Amino acid sequence: MKKSASPWRLLLVAATALALVAMALAVAACGGSSTSEDGDTAASGTIVGAGASFPYPLYSKWGEEHNATAGVKLNYQSIGSGGGISAIKANTVDFGASDAPLEQAELDESGLAQYPMCVGGVVPVINLEGVAADEMRLDAETLAHIFNGDITVWNDKAIADLNPGVKLSDAKISVVHRSDSSGTTWIFTNYLTAAAGDVWTAGADKEVAWPTGVGGKGNEGVAASVQQLSGAIGYVEYAYAAETGMATTQMMNKDGEYVKPTLASFQSAAAEADWEASLPSMFLILVDQPGKETWPIAGASFILIQKDQADADRALTMLEFFNWAYENGATSAEALNYVPIPANVYELVKSDVWSMITVSGTPVWQ
Repeated sequence: MKKSASPWRLLLVAATALALVAMALAVAACGGSSTSEDGDTAASGTIVGAGASFPYPLYSKWGEEHNATAGVKLNYQSIGSGGGISAIKANTVDFGASDAPLEQAELDESGLAQYPMCVGGVVPVINLEGVAADEMRLDAETLAHIFNGDITVWNDKAIADLNPGVKLSDAKISVVHRSDSSGTTWIFTNYLTAAAGDVWTAGADKEVAWPTGVGGKGNEGVAASVQQLSGAIGYVEYAYAAETGMATTQMMNKDGEYVKPTLASFQSAAAEADWEASLPSMFLILVDQPGKETWPIAGASFILIQKDQADADRALTMLEFFNWAYENGATSAEALNYVPIPANVYELVKSDVWSMITVSGTPVWQ
């Protein structure tokens, strides 16, 4: 049954428009100002952030809830991880967000600190008549061949062999990928590199030279394109698929088990993460983790902030928002199928990362 236009669908449309506004924000803002074009700052009751579309639904929800209790608004622009990294390096926002973490050398070069806010799953989504959600099975090599352009029709033998009993048509496969610098792409291509490196040769990065397909801007753009193109396949953060009713696939994981994308399978992927060993950068890759119930295409989403802050009140207001999200945001995170950061990990963040955030040498968070 076809769904009517839901608030979530309207949100996706609005988010695409916000991405365009964010480009103006990056151009118009003066370096070091941490202000938006209309003057919004944390000091005036608004925290300004920009970056990954992967956590956009969650940050929007957290922003609404925190504003209701603290009276501080969140202005978060979904412009992609690459845009978020550029914005925080230029110091035109209070924080940047990226699903592709920076390594220590790049953090040091730009004077940045980094920490995780949530974990989620990247999922293949398809638009193929007669095939229901999670009915199709794929493995890493077949997925890599599809995104390489080697497999071009849905009833190709490689797909059919994985899906006995599923009625597959000879419809042409339309590949949809991200057109912008994307942490979701970084997670997806890191997975293809780790699990199907003999097949996938385009590399692992926020942007790659895609062998085939059409591009969509943000998770929103990819979701919209897959919904519009018959025979399409793309990849999005799971919240975008779950809330819009898109058809996801099962994936074979490292243990050879087919798993569905669920909160439990994302939690399994995050279970072995050794965050303490990742200090001080907190750089971790979570794809292709072991475990029979593990979803293989998982990743953390990170916050990037300047270590040397100009305004103590603004910096503290920002950290108080993230502290509130750590301590009060788990229910909303799980409702949107994100894995909350465990208490022992955010205690590491506060003790080992936020201790580096200073104004004139004085720590902001004490």
